[in-house]
Amino acid sequence: MDSATTPLNILGTPLVACSLDPVTGFFRDGCCRTGGGDVGIHVVCTRVTSQFLSFSRSRGNDLSTPRPEFDFPGIQPGDQWCLCAARWVEAFDAGCAPPVVLEATHASALEFASLSDFEKHAYQPPEKR
Repeated sequence: MDSATTPLNILGTPLVACSLDPVTGFFRDGCCRTGGGDVGIHVVCTRVTSQFLSFSRSRGNDLSTPRPEFDFPGIQPGDQWCLCAARWVEAFDAGCAPPVVLEATHASALEFASLSDFEKHAYQPPEKR
C-alpha cells in the first residue's frame, strides 16, 4: 500500500491497529477505519472502561454481552475497541468518554470532535517498572 492510500490517524501519521484480541473494527481487521456500509463510522480507538460500558448499555448498545451469531465476543474493561464516533462524542458530553488511542483513531474522527478533545482523553499506558 502506498502512502496515497495509507489511512491516517488523527495525528496525521499512518493509522496503526487498535486491537486484534478482541478483533475490532468495522471490517474486523483490527483497524478503526471506515468505508461503504459503515453507518456508525467506527473510527475511534478506545480503551473501554466499566463506566463507558454501563453508559453504552443504558443507551441501548450492550457491548459486554457476547453475541456469537454476529461473531461478537463481548468486550470487557481494558479491551481496546473501535467505537462509533458519534457514541464517543455522546459519552464525552456525558462525562464518561473512554480513553482514546490516538495513533489508532482514524483521521475522519476529527469531523466529530476536536483533536484537543481527543488529546485530553488520550490513553496513557501504565509505566513499565
